Amino acid sequence: MTAPYRAHLEVQFGDIDQAGIVYYPRFIHYFHVAMEQFFRDVVGIDYPQVMNEHKLGHPTVHLEVDFKVPLRYGDFVEIEVLIERIGTTSVVWNYTVFTRGGDAAHAVGRVATVNIDLDSFEKTPIPEWLRSRLADYRSAFAATAL
Repeated sequence: MTAPYRAHLEVQFGDIDQAGIVYYPRFIHYFHVAMEQFFRDVVGIDYPQVMNEHKLGHPTVHLEVDFKVPLRYGDFVEIEVLIERIGTTSVVWNYTVFTRGGDAAHAVGRVATVNIDLDSFEKTPIPEWLRSRLADYRSAFAATAL
């Protein structure tokens, strides 16, 4: 991989508000979609498999978003995924939303997730198989604090 991972999606009619632009909470959904695609394409495991077979969840415990330029129905979107920090039980993800082929950020987000055991809903250390894959990506494409 020669550049940071970018997830792809298209703005749907249900994503927009009365003003004809993407309703702001949808960006948080886009971040989660990007994380799921990242698991599949970079980590090498489908996110449902992480949950169902490994019994691991990654709920959001903190988020920050700066909205810069509106998105509209039908826009093709790329969401760049970077990893700012990998803790014992948590990961801080950075997301930047672009339109396909564009270089201006439409939104920039920072999301902290915690690794939990889905049977107990208690936080648990990130397993080595996941930590090493995330760390390899982070070392290739390190994020800085937003």
